[in-house]
Order: sequence, then structure tokens, then C-alpha cells
Amino acid sequence: MGSEKGARREMSVSAIRNGTVIDHIQNEATFKVAEILRLAQEQHTVLVGMNLPSGKVGKKGIIKIESRELTPQEVNKIALIAPQATLNIIQDYEVAEKRSVELPERVEGIVRCFNPSCITNRQAVSTCFDVIASDPVGLRCVYCERVMTGPDIILK
Repeated sequence: MGSEKGARREMSVSAIRNGTVIDHIQNEATFKVAEILRLAQEQHTVLVGMNLPSGKVGKKGIIKIESRELTPQEVNKIALIAPQATLNIIQDYEVAEKRSVELPERVEGIVRCFNPSCITNRQAVSTCFDVIASDPVGLRCVYCERVMTGPDIILK
């Protein structure tokens, strides 16, 4: 059997009853988001898709997590890694809430300062960064004032 010219092919991914869908993840950030959320340790169904067509970001990733909503700290981490991502809260197979992730003005305790002389790397002081740019993400340490972008941003 040959395929008909112009035939439409469709890929379907299982729906979740309740939980969270993280959509419009930049393709290359998909596994980093999964790592941040420690999805390998999940007890519930987790679906991860990559290289999906997207008019918004070219190729995108998507993550569906059954029976789980994200904490504000997890959402902040996602915003640092995938600032164009959207969150869909699913209840009884329907989207109950949809919103874009947003970078906060200040990020506390979730990023490590890359300056080895920073007090946060020498004493028991929680890290704190002002968000100074969103695309690409830029952070300034409030203690040593070092600016970090892209690969310099290392999550705890």
C-alpha cells in the first residue's frame, strides 16, 4: 500500500485526566525542563515529546505530567530555562487554566553564582539574583554583582 500524495499524517499523544502540560518549550530545553522537575522519579504517567512542529518556536517540546501541579519555585526554574513555555492545568481532561511562564523580578535560592569568590559559594548564604534581561535571560547576583546569561546560569 502506498501513501496518497497530499495525505495528512497526524500524531496523537495520550490525554491526561488531571495534571500539568508544559507546552511551547524550546526544543533544546525539553530534557533540561524534565531534569529540573525530576520526572524520572515520578510515580505518575509522564509524556515527553520533542521535535514537534510549532508556529511559535519552530520545533517545540511538550511535557505532560499526570496528577501533578508545579510549585512556584519549579515554574521559576522553567522560566529561566524555557521562557517561552506555557503551562496548562488539566482537570477532568479539560484545560482549566492556561498561562505563560513569567520571569520574576528576583530569583532566590534556585541558581548558583558562578563567581567562586561570591559569599554564596563560601558561606551558608542563600543565593539571590535580580533578573536584568529576559531574552536571553540575564541575572545579576545581588552580593557580588556578577552578571550571568545562557550557559552560565546553573540551577541548584
